[in-house]
Amino acid sequence: MTVRPTPEDTLPASPEEMILLGRRWCPQRQRGVPVRVIDDRIVDLRVPTIAHLLQSPDPVTTANDHALIETGCSLDEALQAIGDRNQVHLLPPVDLQPIKAAGVTFIESMLERVIEEATHGDASLATEARRRILETMGPNVATIRPGSPEAMRLRTTMIEEGRWSPYLEVGLGADAEIFTKASPLSAVGTGMPVGIRRDSDWNNPEPEVVLVCAPDGRIVGATLGNDVNLRDWEGRSALLLGRAKDNRSSAAIGPFIRLFDTHLGGAFDLDAVRSETLALEIEGRDDGFRLEASSSMAKISRDPADLAAQLFDSHDWPDGVVLYLGTMFAPTADRPRADGSIVAGNGFTHRVGDRVRISSPLLGGLLNEVQLCESCPRWTERITDLVDAT
Repeated sequence: MTVRPTPEDTLPASPEEMILLGRRWCPQRQRGVPVRVIDDRIVDLRVPTIAHLLQSPDPVTTANDHALIETGCSLDEALQAIGDRNQVHLLPPVDLQPIKAAGVTFIESMLERVIEEATHGDASLATEARRRILETMGPNVATIRPGSPEAMRLRTTMIEEGRWSPYLEVGLGADAEIFTKASPLSAVGTGMPVGIRRDSDWNNPEPEVVLVCAPDGRIVGATLGNDVNLRDWEGRSALLLGRAKDNRSSAAIGPFIRLFDTHLGGAFDLDAVRSETLALEIEGRDDGFRLEASSSMAKISRDPADLAAQLFDSHDWPDGVVLYLGTMFAPTADRPRADGSIVAGNGFTHRVGDRVRISSPLLGGLLNEVQLCESCPRWTERITDLVDAT
C-alpha cells in the first residue's frame, strides 16, 4: 500500500445514520468477506458475497438482519493494513458485479473527448482544438439535453461542417455510451494504487459516482469511483477505448457502498445522488503540484435513472451490476514539466506518485496513489475463491 487513509479520510461527513457496505480480506479463508460499518468498526455480514445481498428483495433489511456485531475489527486497523494478506484489511466494496461505465454524460467531458480525437491524442494541440470546437458549437451547448430537437439540430450542423465524431453521437443522441470498464473482482479500493500505462503521456483521473444496481434493475445504492483514463490512447482512436480504460488497477471503487434507505426512514436516495458534489484533490509527490476541483452531479446531461435503464434494456445482470456515471472533470491547466518549465497548451497529465482523493459529503473519500500498471499489485482474487469447495 502506498497511502494510508484514516477513518476521517474515508467515512461520509453527513451526520445521519447510514448503511455502509464493504468487503474485507479474511486471512484465514484467503478470500473477501462482506462487511458493514457500525460506528467505528467493520463487522461481518452473514452472506457469502455482495452479490447475494443485492439479490435480496431489500438489501437494507438484509444488511441489518445479517450483521454479526460480535465479529470484526476497527475501521482504522482495516485501513492501515490494506495490502497485507496476513491481516484483515479493507477491499473494494464490489465482488461479482460487472463493472460498467457511461461516457460523455457531461457536456464538458463530451467536448474533451472530441478534442482528444481532433488532436489524435496530442496534448500540445488541445488548446487550439478546444477554441475551434467551442466556436462551432456555440455558447449554449452546456444546456443541451441528449436526444432533444436542439441536440439533433446541432448534430446535423456538425455533420454538415465535417466535424462529426462518435463522441458527439453519444453526447447528443438518444443512446448513451455504456462500456465495460473492468471485470468483476478487478477493481481496487481506497488506499490501493491506481495504474497508468508506461506508454501513456496524457492521462488523468475521472471522479465519478458509481451506481449499484440489483439484478432486477433497481438502483439500491451508490459509491465513488475513479475511472482512470488514458487520453492519448483514446484520442488516437475511439476503438482503443478498451485499452485506454481497462488496465491493471485502473478502476478504483469505494470506499463503501451506501445503500438507499428512505423506505425505512433514512435520508439517502437517488435524488441525493442527483444533487451531490464531488471534490477532487491531486497532490504531486515530487514536484509539489497541487490541483483542487469539484464537479456537481446536477450538471449531468443524462439522468442517472435513464443510464441505469439503458444498461438493463437488453441485458441481464444476475449478480447485480455497478455503473460509473461519467465525469465533467477534464483538467486543462498546464502542469510544469520535470525541469519546472511550463509549455503552454500541454495541459495536465499524471506523474507517478500523484496522490488522488475523490470525496463527497454523502459517500466519503476514495484515496489512491498513481503508479505504473506494472508496479501495481497483480489482480489475483478469483471468482473460484468465493466458491466453497464441496
